[in-house]
Amino acid sequence: MSPDMPDAAAATLPVRGTLLGFDFGLARIGVATGELETGQASALTTLHDVSNDARFKSIAALIAEWRPTALVVGLPTHLEGSEHELTARCRRFANQLHGRFGLPVFTADERLSSVEAEAGLAAAGRRSWRERKAVLDAEAARIILQTFLDTRRHESS
Repeated sequence: MSPDMPDAAAATLPVRGTLLGFDFGLARIGVATGELETGQASALTTLHDVSNDARFKSIAALIAEWRPTALVVGLPTHLEGSEHELTARCRRFANQLHGRFGLPVFTADERLSSVEAEAGLAAAGRRSWRERKAVLDAEAARIILQTFLDTRRHESS
């Protein structure tokens, strides 16, 4: 759960506050919100912006609305832990978030988050792929953020 950015961010994460979590993808970015005090995350939205400028404009609007104390980006790796083809891009995205918004940015293991999200949505009654696809990335972001919150809670116990 160490942050990609300055190590001081881990020590300064407050007991209360909102977090935004991101499931970065080349075509879409899933976004979730979570609360440090309750330790609960919820799917928020999926950004479909094509250009980087449009993506960061949408993210800036979410940051202005939710006023998070920190951001969490899912870091993809292969099942055995080796780097995935998107790992470096997700680190770059995390660095860009930190540079643009000046907030602490943490990374969280996102192995199987999309698989878990799809299975959960299907079990919840979203039978068609089209119906699941519309919310899949936001649900994956929720799982990433929930994993981060759960790990943080276990480390502080």
